[in-house]
Amino acid sequence: MNAGLRARETVADGSAPRGSWAWAYLLGEYAAGVATAVATALPIHALVDRDWDMVVAMFAGTVLGSIAHVLVLGVFGPLVGFFHVMAPGALIGMYGGMLFGMRDSMQAASWSQAMAVAAATGIAMVVAVQLYDRALRSEAARSGRQETAP
Repeated sequence: MNAGLRARETVADGSAPRGSWAWAYLLGEYAAGVATAVATALPIHALVDRDWDMVVAMFAGTVLGSIAHVLVLGVFGPLVGFFHVMAPGALIGMYGGMLFGMRDSMQAASWSQAMAVAAATGIAMVVAVQLYDRALRSEAARSGRQETAP
């Protein structure tokens, strides 16, 4: 068991995509975030209307968002990297689905408004996860040590 942990710890920062293809991976991350948000908002907006109870709409949005996240993860994960799709996608699917369901149960929104909000949510979540990852990496670099397993 420790051999697997040690092998994982020795993965250097050099494993991240660099060079001329770095922009393609970054674009793929944002495309996956937008695809997850749109795939979450589409069925919610089609299903939920103002007659729904807000709590039920939020639960339905969370479930539909989680399903959308898994589907998008299966498509974009092998191309971009599973972590880079999974971390923002889980937040978009669960919380975005909940918020999209809540919004659709409270107010009428057009399809274009719903998809624009979904795309903005996807981009914002990817940016937030990237900034959080950068903060964690800089903290680890400042401390000059790597965490080790017991």
